[in-house]
Order: sequence, then C-alpha cells, then structure tokens
Amino acid sequence: MKLGLAFTSLIASASAFTSTQKAASSSALAGVPFDRPSAALPFAENGCPATLDGSLPGDVGFDPVGFSTTPMASFFDSKTDPGQSMSDLKWLREAEITHGRIAQLAVVGFIYPSVFGTFPGNEWTGIDAYSYKNPIEELQHVPGEAVAQLVLVFSLIEFRRVSLIKKQGPDRMPGDLQLGQGPGPRFNPFGLDYTEEEFFEKQVQEIKHCRLAMLGVFGLYCQALNSGLDIGSQLGGAFVAPEFRSKAGYFLPEGI
Repeated sequence: MKLGLAFTSLIASASAFTSTQKAASSSALAGVPFDRPSAALPFAENGCPATLDGSLPGDVGFDPVGFSTTPMASFFDSKTDPGQSMSDLKWLREAEITHGRIAQLAVVGFIYPSVFGTFPGNEWTGIDAYSYKNPIEELQHVPGEAVAQLVLVFSLIEFRRVSLIKKQGPDRMPGDLQLGQGPGPRFNPFGLDYTEEEFFEKQVQEIKHCRLAMLGVFGLYCQALNSGLDIGSQLGGAFVAPEFRSKAGYFLPEGI
C-alpha cells in the first residue's frame, strides 16, 4: 500500500514539470500531423493532415481519418523505375473521380427509366427484358450478353485509363482521359477553351458532382432495394395525401 502511494506521488510530481502545451495529433495511418485548419471541419480541434495542401480542386481539408497520408504511389511504382508514378494524393483523387463518374451514370440509370420510359425488347432478349423501371429488378431480367457488353466497354475504358497513367507519369492530371480541354493531343469536339481559372472552377464543379452522386446513388440503391419500386413511383407517392389523416397527425391540413 505504501509502495503504491509513493509511486502515485512520483507520477504527480513528474507531471508538475511537464509542459502544458498539447502535442499535435497524428494520423493513425501514417503518423502525419494534423496541423492545418480544415475549412470542411472548422470546429475540429486538430484540423486536417498536412498532406491536404489545397492544391487539388475541391480540397477543403476533409480527411478526419487520414487517408491522404497513405503511401498509395508505392503500390504502383515500378521496382526498376521508381518515382514515375503520380503522387499519393493524386492517386486518391484519381480513384475519387473514377468512382464519382460511375456514380453519376448510375444516378441517371435510376432516374431515366421512370421519367422517359424503358426500351423495347425482342424475341431473342425477351419482350419484357427491358421493361422494368427499377434498375435492381431490371438487372435480374436483362440478358447475360447485355451485361457482358457493358463489362467489355468498361474494361476497355479502364485499360485506356491505366495506359494513360503509365504514359503520363507524375505529371498526369487526375481523371484525364484526353477528352475535352487539357494538355497534349485530345478529343475536343465542342472546342472547349477555358482560361486557367475557369478550368479550375470546372474541375471543382465536377468533383462536387462526383461526391454528391456517390452519396446519392447509395441512397437510391438502398431505397430501391428496400421498397422494390422505381424512383418515380416512390416520389409520386410522397405527394399523395395519406389515406388516413389520423396516421399523419393533425399537422397536415386536408388536401396536402
């Protein structure tokens, strides 16, 4: 007992000489200090990792876990020719843009059948093969050959993207498929020619749309899976007055 009290007293005495200055918090992933203020989380005490320097379009310092501190480039650098890959942060932005663009297409896929209708089938595919407005239900009836075509197209696009990453190296602009405006030879049928500031703003707009689409398609998928209905049927029911007003309480006037 006396030994325990003596040990406690030593700890208390030592703490009296310890500086009250709080050390900077570090990421659990790579030990990078969270020493920059975060515009996305202004109330956060430790801010965001130093790896988020605001150079990328749409960077507002949101990385509470510290994913931007992971050595992503080391997974892709060649052992015989290291340093020819994009930076860690650019690798993460490449993935974010790729997933966001797919999510935007998926959102359109959820909305289009309900608004504009479905496509006709035939004897080979089945007359009703493309008549389902709920994409989850449609996927259960669409011919396997049609899914294989989609996989083939996506694989060719992905192969093209990986080839460009290897070719462009550290100077690659994340998400660049040589479409529209940008450096080098590219396909630009609409003649896009923005100033540097305008182009940066367009990149900010795209990444915002990507992030919103990734959140949106997750909600659309969960709701369609849970309800079994297409988005048009779900939204249409939301504007119909409840059959029994007592279920909605007395806060909704008659006619709403």
